Amino acid sequence: MKRIVDTNVIVVTNGRSEQVSPACVMECARQLKAITGGACTLVLDDAFHILREYRSNCSESGQPGLGDAFLKWVLTNWRDPRRCECVHITQLGDDNTAFSEFPDDDSLAGFDPSDRKFVAVALAHPERPPILQAADAKWWTYRDALRAFGVEVLFLCGPDAAAFTGGA
Repeated sequence: MKRIVDTNVIVVTNGRSEQVSPACVMECARQLKAITGGACTLVLDDAFHILREYRSNCSESGQPGLGDAFLKWVLTNWRDPRRCECVHITQLGDDNTAFSEFPDDDSLAGFDPSDRKFVAVALAHPERPPILQAADAKWWTYRDALRAFGVEVLFLCGPDAAAFTGGA
């Protein structure tokens, strides 16, 4: 199994989101432990767009939270093909949020530019691994449009995400 991990999963696991339920935090932690324990392979981009975002939201020392420990694990294991895979995504110009792999479609025109790298990685990978998402309402809003392009988003905290959008 391969997985792409959105940064909010790591942030939630670190306990830095008061908006989510304790069950959400536990599920995010369980998913990160599955990756670090070898049950899943983490998929990243080869230009380190995702890794840079992880680094800006977590401590590289691996402390004090489980999300920080996950970042340290990624930094230690990103070159190990048994644990991580890196795929190439094509950045458009100098914009770190525009990628040729991201669908150019009106249904996704308002999708958060800073999250487009995760979608680009999913679409660039031959197996189209799912993206683990905690409870970001922006992703919840676009879940059907993403699915139409073959992008699977696994909402680890679906009830929380739905509540943030009024159940939309």
